[in-house]
Amino acid sequence: MQEIKKYVEENKQRFLDELFELLRFPSVSADPKYKADVLKTADFVAQKLKDAGADKVEICETAGYPIVYGEKIIDASLPTVLIYGHYDVQPADPLELWKTPPFEPTVRDGKIYARGACDDKGQFYMHVKAFELMMKTNTLACNVKFMIEGEEEVGSANLGVFVNANVERLKADVVLISDTSMISMENPSIETGLRGLAYMEVEVVGPNRDLHSGVYGGAVANPATILCKMIASLHDENNHITIPAFYDKVVELSDTEKKALNAAPFDLNEYKEDLDINAEWGEKGYSTLERTGTRPTLEVNGIWSGYIGEGAKTVLPSKANAKISMRLVPNQTSNEISEIFTKHFESIAPDYVKVKVTAHHGGEPVVTPTDSVAYRAAEKAIVDSFGKSPIPTRGGGSIPIVALFESALGIKSVLFGFGLDSDALHSPNEKYDIYNYYKGIETLPLFHKYFAELSK
Repeated sequence: MQEIKKYVEENKQRFLDELFELLRFPSVSADPKYKADVLKTADFVAQKLKDAGADKVEICETAGYPIVYGEKIIDASLPTVLIYGHYDVQPADPLELWKTPPFEPTVRDGKIYARGACDDKGQFYMHVKAFELMMKTNTLACNVKFMIEGEEEVGSANLGVFVNANVERLKADVVLISDTSMISMENPSIETGLRGLAYMEVEVVGPNRDLHSGVYGGAVANPATILCKMIASLHDENNHITIPAFYDKVVELSDTEKKALNAAPFDLNEYKEDLDINAEWGEKGYSTLERTGTRPTLEVNGIWSGYIGEGAKTVLPSKANAKISMRLVPNQTSNEISEIFTKHFESIAPDYVKVKVTAHHGGEPVVTPTDSVAYRAAEKAIVDSFGKSPIPTRGGGSIPIVALFESALGIKSVLFGFGLDSDALHSPNEKYDIYNYYKGIETLPLFHKYFAELSK
């Protein structure tokens, strides 16, 4: 541990400067206008893998954005760790809510503010620097493979094709992922499950053109009003989702599982204060930790219609749109839930509007084992680095490729994140603590050490 700390201390400014350089690329995969920047980011990542000591570094083309691959095979008899991350980021909008430019990383109170600081540039780059550390100090204990993609924020549409076409190349004993969070640095944790995702877009169409709201209002159905009523009907008075068959395959936690989950440190008052809300909201009969980690949800991610420019325009819009995501739990599948949602949404549309439902992308829920060699290696690494055992938690987010790795490669993942839920992922003023960044670089080499030892 002292050798690790010494290397990090000697190189900490360079580690930070390199991360800042990475964060300056506006690698927004959802917006085609950033295509050149996304490709430049892939080039940067490939070069840094080479600089760190990886062999066979390649920018692998896909039908979308490329996947950066690199490896270091030191001994075929040793276990192999496949490291996954993504170099693309969410759009920075709304720009006016950022205190500092989203692609000009800024440090305030020991925190890095930039789009992608935590999700996932800061986190996957910890692995690159930890790998460099192990190479430079001659302490690499496992074979290592890197697969860093550029489409995670738009559903990883081409990753499955790449994985299925490269099963032998990606052969490994475990997938190591840092795209999740811990409870806190005082209460380290390891996520042992993720929810799945079904992402939909709906359109409600009324008249064949925008209408004068004075001339036609009250006589023609307003699509914006109808859409809002339809969306509101998707939850009942207990905030329970009303779509028929939605909960049919959901398995309730046992009393023992509930007790263990709710034993994790959680201060509701701090939670509300951080979000500036007066009260929490959610499905009746469940705690906040249960709602965000073990229960399925339905949320409106965006809604638009009519005139939203400056001043007034008295218009009755011809159509209204919304984007809706559903987080799924074990036994639910994205295809089935997408079909159930589509059928239900179409069925509740009144005759005076037409409805179109489009399924965008999805992913499957996963639960990772806590008795595996890989989990125990992560646990021992946390104990050495933090001085205490990690708390197993369930994550509310979705990483669709975790289920893909299981089905295509036959291996489990360890969700070894160092972010915090308060890091404003996908929001303005996303941040990542410098302390967490360095702590990750210090801890990850210990995982490799213990994984090699426990695999014997």
